[in-house]
Amino acid sequence: MKIIRLNIGKPKISTYKSKEFLTGIGKESISEALLLKDQFVGDGVANPAFHGGPDRAVCFYPYEHYKQWEEEFNRTLSIPAFGENLTVSGMLEKDICIGDIFQIGETIVQITQGRVPCSTISKYNSLDSLLKRTVDTCYTGYFARVLKEGMIREDSSIKLIKPHPMQVSVYDTMNALFFGDHLQSMEKIIEVPELADAMRKSFVKKLNKLKV
Repeated sequence: MKIIRLNIGKPKISTYKSKEFLTGIGKESISEALLLKDQFVGDGVANPAFHGGPDRAVCFYPYEHYKQWEEEFNRTLSIPAFGENLTVSGMLEKDICIGDIFQIGETIVQITQGRVPCSTISKYNSLDSLLKRTVDTCYTGYFARVLKEGMIREDSSIKLIKPHPMQVSVYDTMNALFFGDHLQSMEKIIEVPELADAMRKSFVKKLNKLKV
């Protein structure tokens, strides 16, 4: 597990097909940043209903996915194309579980949910189908809450200090959210205490619809 890039940035105006929109996805890579409970110092989000806050203080995206996207779309995506704070290697969605606890530099963080992508990903990268493909593959990245504040540097080490015993992966969580219809699988996900409240509500809503 390794940090490839550390990225922060405030929301700014971007343009897509001659239309302007405010977004926090356009971050810049830096050498170090202070991580607090809600976010990195100097970072920000444009839509707090879906990003940021204690359960989504840190956004991760696996570096390995960039190669697939670049091959699929025949173009280079500039990191951080997905607005992630930490572009990381060795931390794919299939290998990371809800509730896993990591030490990163001076900080300790806990994985809370997969990222629910929105159209901003397509707009920012000028790729209309990128949002659909992100959902299709469940290559969404994921969020974490902060258990211990501190500095993270681009060369900080990442260490898994407490894997979650229920072993519900980010990939399985997002696959269930987007495509699942198996009640028991979704009920198990909801039972993970460390799951972010917003995602738990999404699963409860989906379960209620399936049970009708």
